[in-house]
Amino acid sequence: MRRISLIMVGLLAMAALFANGCKLWEKDVIVLAQGKPEIDGQLKAYAAAWAEENGVEVVIKSCGGGNCDLGQQLKADYAAGEMPDIFAINGLEDYLEWQAIAADLSDEAWVDKTDVAFVHNGKTFGFPVSIEGWGLAYNADILAEAGVDPKSLVNLSGYREAFAKIDSMKEQLGLDSVVSMAAGTEMFWVTTHHNLNSLLSNGLQYGDTSVVDQLLAGQVDSKRLSEYVDWVELLFQYADKAILTTGNYDAQVGAFATGKAAFLHQGNWTDPNMADANATFEMAFAPHGSMEAVTDGIFVSAPSFYLVNVESANAELAKKFLVDLATTSAGANYIVKEAKMIPAFTNITLNPDGQLSSSVQDWMSQGKVYSWNQYLFSAEFRDKTLAPIYNQFANDQIDKARFIQLLTEAFQNR
Repeated sequence: MRRISLIMVGLLAMAALFANGCKLWEKDVIVLAQGKPEIDGQLKAYAAAWAEENGVEVVIKSCGGGNCDLGQQLKADYAAGEMPDIFAINGLEDYLEWQAIAADLSDEAWVDKTDVAFVHNGKTFGFPVSIEGWGLAYNADILAEAGVDPKSLVNLSGYREAFAKIDSMKEQLGLDSVVSMAAGTEMFWVTTHHNLNSLLSNGLQYGDTSVVDQLLAGQVDSKRLSEYVDWVELLFQYADKAILTTGNYDAQVGAFATGKAAFLHQGNWTDPNMADANATFEMAFAPHGSMEAVTDGIFVSAPSFYLVNVESANAELAKKFLVDLATTSAGANYIVKEAKMIPAFTNITLNPDGQLSSSVQDWMSQGKVYSWNQYLFSAEFRDKTLAPIYNQFANDQIDKARFIQLLTEAFQNR
């Protein structure tokens, strides 16, 4: 019996040592969920290098671009008890949904190096992923051949004349369409995130939310809305119908990158898709022409923010990941040279190579920028209420008058 007891003690001791050894061999894991699939590969490469250097594992989950809804995925993760350690939000409405688990990042080393962090009630909660901007991207070589001056693209009249002229020369210019625009069901964010913002902030002083405030109160400026709908109609009229109604991100961006469209309704985040095009033609941004009045600026802001899950067992490691992203040379190289984004931090002096990012920086240097106000509306309202209305208009299921009516009723009854 004594021999058996000694054997059992020995086995238990060995098991304990093995278990402790396994714990020593295990790596901490940080999970980061983000909504920009266009930087998925670059972010994974940076995360892998950082993980190796820090003796941890980093898992990147990318969900966005129309194929995956990050907000819905986060809700599913939370319900399953699998909430990421770091996750991206777009703005105030998203923050309010997750504020209970958002760590206070006010004392982090990167906070004094940016002016565009997400701040609520005087505390910093969101790490700005980058700075992004958009107007209407144009192929400068095509415009020059067509005799269209980009400086004329500042209002509805300027765009009407330019679009009609280029359309009449499509065969000569080798174009399939004047503008590459998308309004399909999986590309709702082109219309109800980016295009909608023309209604909300075009021509207004940066930070001016007066139009949004009115709409949130159910008050619709019929003149401003009517001119905005003229702009939407113009874009839809001169778009490739297939791309407009069923095209995905690659189809929409690819038409412009391959010189088959003179304009593109996207932002500087498409620079990674323009690697070949950058060597082929000059490109830049012009203002959106959503009003009869002249507007001379583009829409610029931080597109999204990383929050740290305060309930995470690895919250401190997650904070270190963000600190290193903002303050190390490896982080700067990833942001600017690999992901080709405009850095949101003043300590990063690298400049992106992409022409569209350079155009955004040029508009910024002139102070000619308008706010992003679309995220003052909930994702539910933008994506579930408004997006189908744009889609119906793109598919000729409703006419212009009905489009205006449905938008008006949506704002009044939200």
